[in-house]
Amino acid sequence: MKISIVCTLLLIVGVFSIASATTAEKGEEKTVVGFISDSMCGLDHSSMKMGDDKTCTLKCVEGGGKFVLADRANKVVYALDEAAQEKAREFAGQKVKVTGQVDAKAKTIQVTKIEIASP
Repeated sequence: MKISIVCTLLLIVGVFSIASATTAEKGEEKTVVGFISDSMCGLDHSSMKMGDDKTCTLKCVEGGGKFVLADRANKVVYALDEAAQEKAREFAGQKVKVTGQVDAKAKTIQVTKIEIASP
C-alpha cells in the first residue's frame, strides 16, 4: 500500500514537472531585443547588396519573405506570427523590443507588442 502511494505521488510530481517545463519553454511571455529583418536574409543583409537594412528587408518581404526578429547578439532568428506582420513593417531594419509568447525551441514569437529599442 505504501509503495503504491509513493509511486502515485512520484508520478504526479513527474507529470507536473514536465507540464511546467513545457509551458515555460513554449508559452513564456518575454521581451526579446533585435532587429526587424526578413526571412530571406535573417541576421545579415550584406550578401543581398540591396542597400541599407530597411530597404533590403522591405524588398525581400515584397518578394515573398516574412518579417522576422533577428537577435544578432544571440544569433537567433525568430519568426513573427501573421498578426504581427503589418506592425513589423513600420519597424523594418530598426532595433526593436518585441514582447510576446516566445517558443525558443520553434524560434517563434506570438507578438503582443513591438517598440523601438534604445541603440
